[in-house]
Amino acid sequence: MQDPNEDTEWNDILRDFGILPPKEESKDEIEEMVLRLQKEAMVKPFEKMTLAQLKEAEDEFDEEDMQAIETYRKKRLQEWKALKKKQKFGELREISGNQYVNEVTNAEEDVWVIIHLYRSSIPMCLLVNQHLSLLARKFPETKFVKAIVNSCIQHYHDNCLPTIFVYKNGQIEAKFIGIIECGGINLKLEELEWKLAEVGAIQTDLEENPRKDIVDMMVSSIRNTSIHDDSDSSNSDNDTK
Repeated sequence: MQDPNEDTEWNDILRDFGILPPKEESKDEIEEMVLRLQKEAMVKPFEKMTLAQLKEAEDEFDEEDMQAIETYRKKRLQEWKALKKKQKFGELREISGNQYVNEVTNAEEDVWVIIHLYRSSIPMCLLVNQHLSLLARKFPETKFVKAIVNSCIQHYHDNCLPTIFVYKNGQIEAKFIGIIECGGINLKLEELEWKLAEVGAIQTDLEENPRKDIVDMMVSSIRNTSIHDDSDSSNSDNDTK
């Protein structure tokens, strides 16, 4: 009778097809596997530890663990540096007119810069500053700054405030001048976020324009007005004939 545990190529083929039962592992192999699993279970879950925790726990790891930890530490450090590079702003900063060129026009390459020219006596400007401050924290990869308008442009008319300029690589990519273009006196945070996302300055998670219903209603109203005017014009022409 053929031994099913015999190491032959034919027996391996029969095991693959389920004709022979699986080969029994030797006691030594089983003990070795158990010891390995026990050792793995004793290893600390370093992938869940911070860099500081890894540093403190160095004495508790063996050489094999330390090699894995060093690889993991380098990976975490690279991720941290990449995150810090991406999230280097995170606040709405005040600048003066003499900082405009360095902070805005000559900002770092490929960095989006949003600057708000304002006057504190205008309520709409204060509202925009509140919204921009929140958006700066939400989108730390974009540079948000504000400046009192008189420090940048002399004799700037109040009707043009608030004014928002969007820059990238020294070029103005978008501008919103005055209350209407900035979204109106009842401007909501999500509406300003959508405006800035539309020009590419931020990557929003909003799925549609928060003012979509209002826009649709305005378009419908304009369309109905146009149809009514065309109808009146047609009736007038018929009366003339």
